[in-house]
Amino acid sequence: MIVGPAADLVGERWISLGGPSPTLVSRSPADPSRIIWAGSPRAAHVDPAVAAARAAFPAWSAWPRERRFAVLRRFADLCKARADAVASAITDEVGKPLWDSATEAAALAAKVEITLDESGPLRRVADFEIDAGSGRRGLCWFRPHGVLAVLGPFNFPAHLPNGHIIPALAMGNTVVFKPSDKAPAVGQLLAELLLEALDAESAPPGVLNLVHGGADVASALVGHDDLDGILFTGSFPVGRAIMQANLDRPGRILALEMGGNNAAIVLPDADLRQAAVECARSAFISTGQRCTCTRRLIVHEAVADRFIPLLAKITSNLIVGDPRSPHPVFMGPIISAAARDSVLAFQSRAVASGAETIAAARALDRPGHFLSPGILRVDRFTLDESAPGGDAEVFGPLLRLSLAPSFDDALDQANTTRFGLAASVFTRDPAAIDRFRRLARAGCVNINSGTAGASSKLPFGGLGRSGNHRPAGAFSIDYCAYPVAGLVEPGSAAQIPPGMRVDDAWLT
Repeated sequence: MIVGPAADLVGERWISLGGPSPTLVSRSPADPSRIIWAGSPRAAHVDPAVAAARAAFPAWSAWPRERRFAVLRRFADLCKARADAVASAITDEVGKPLWDSATEAAALAAKVEITLDESGPLRRVADFEIDAGSGRRGLCWFRPHGVLAVLGPFNFPAHLPNGHIIPALAMGNTVVFKPSDKAPAVGQLLAELLLEALDAESAPPGVLNLVHGGADVASALVGHDDLDGILFTGSFPVGRAIMQANLDRPGRILALEMGGNNAAIVLPDADLRQAAVECARSAFISTGQRCTCTRRLIVHEAVADRFIPLLAKITSNLIVGDPRSPHPVFMGPIISAAARDSVLAFQSRAVASGAETIAAARALDRPGHFLSPGILRVDRFTLDESAPGGDAEVFGPLLRLSLAPSFDDALDQANTTRFGLAASVFTRDPAAIDRFRRLARAGCVNINSGTAGASSKLPFGGLGRSGNHRPAGAFSIDYCAYPVAGLVEPGSAAQIPPGMRVDDAWLT
């Protein structure tokens, strides 16, 4: 992995976070004895980082957009050239198998290409003109917000913050980036690549700033008075705290993506092989640590006897192992011992409350935070978070399933959640597909495809506890600029309204 010593980036200066007793240590989840990154973050760096971004904003936003785009295209070239190093860093720090990390690394350059596509996202933030009547021209143009904070998650430590940063910079904003404290090395590597591209194109110092840290640094950043927006991906509790910290700042843009308790439905006419493969993949990919992972599965009782054993067989044959193994590995370790213990504790509580174990999630007897994928059968999905089928997001490889006597009941169970990110249905029935598309309460609705999987050329976001109607993906550029409307009177034919008297003699 190629990344410099632990440091924050403030303006054009790297500030060392090194020292003999680091307060933040990132270890490989596959081999916790291996330290990936170690430093001592300081919340005191937030103020100068925001100030540097503010100082850079006038010059950066005044650049012609093609000049800003040249920076991003150079960054895309760097990402392509160093894709192996980026993938290696992701695997080392968060435990994804190399094939999974390579997919994430490739998404960095792809985000630039999608964002700068004139026929894609850019067309929605293109200036336009209308005839406003009475000889006037109506204009609309788009302005950057200013200084944006980007808070990244650990599960996609490069791709998801990059998905905010690229459109933010494209539209002329400046950025203060705080990576996840569980993936500081990948976050710093991303910042290093961006800074290299900025410097190569002679961008003003401070366009991108980096501050490492945990809750104290995050709190100092999201509550800072001189921000114009916060772009966040993470859990609902943290997103809720961000909203609370900004209740008195209604003019501050908040784009929040906050996870999901995603449901999939399998109906009697489904292709059971397709459904089983997709449900297993979506439940357990990235060790169940994607916000779009299938957490809840509702199977029509007419096919339960055939489908559930097939799903269990596929699940029991998933290969769990060293993410750097030369042979194919589907699942690597979960991010931490605490995350592993949380999954196992939830499973124990659910079983004690009546859930049936179809496949038990177990800690593997080997170094690292490895566990096997688990499946529990519950009576029904409910909003009661204390129930086995309750509305809790278990962020790991644990799938709960229930049965349903009808499509109506299955849809009711799928919608019984305070989240609303992703949902899937497996069926050949056009009428059922149409109903599901209309009635499934989620921002990403898939047909005969698992919940985990999204196109960067489409919007990405959810409802309720999953988001605040600021979808990312191809729509991320929409929250990185705001429209300004203007009327232009080309002549001097001002209309005199009733009750107003104007005498040209008054001009003398």
